[in-house]
Amino acid sequence: MPSRLVIDLSIYPDEAALLDGLRRHERHACTCLIKRLAPLVYSCALGILGDHDDAETVVQTTFIKACAALDDFRGDSSIASWIYRIATNEALMLHRRRRPHVSLAVLADAAAPDDPLRTVLSVELRELLVHALAQLPANLRMVVQLRDIDSLSTEETAARLGITPGAVKVRLHRARARLRTILQQVGYGR
Repeated sequence: MPSRLVIDLSIYPDEAALLDGLRRHERHACTCLIKRLAPLVYSCALGILGDHDDAETVVQTTFIKACAALDDFRGDSSIASWIYRIATNEALMLHRRRRPHVSLAVLADAAAPDDPLRTVLSVELRELLVHALAQLPANLRMVVQLRDIDSLSTEETAARLGITPGAVKVRLHRARARLRTILQQVGYGR
């Protein structure tokens, strides 16, 4: 039976040590980077694309591009923010080539399990929200994903997207206004 290679992620105790290892092309540095940040990249891609297979594709292309472009990383932000921006760009490029979908998995399930009427209404509301979110441009949908679904702060959202906190607030306001309009057009809300 073949043995699995186990890589000790603690060999790079912080981002500076990991970055140093990456720049020296140490054998396990890229694997450690991927292990640490793949969930973040996957969540970002899934939020934009709404498809698990597409999100996995974005994870792969993001890390291939990040490892290849490591010499271009200036260190103006954290490596996680830099890779998040690469992932966002990769997901948006893939999104442009495909029709937007938002997965039901990204929305919280608000239904009480013992209330059939509430369950039906919750499913209908989630379907309306999925439809409404899919109609938003990707840059607005991403802000809604990070702020309202992932519950990140304005500053965290700004860092992840590489924009100012003010731009996050503007985009979130626009996104919520558009969502409200879309939901009103289908008869939900006032």
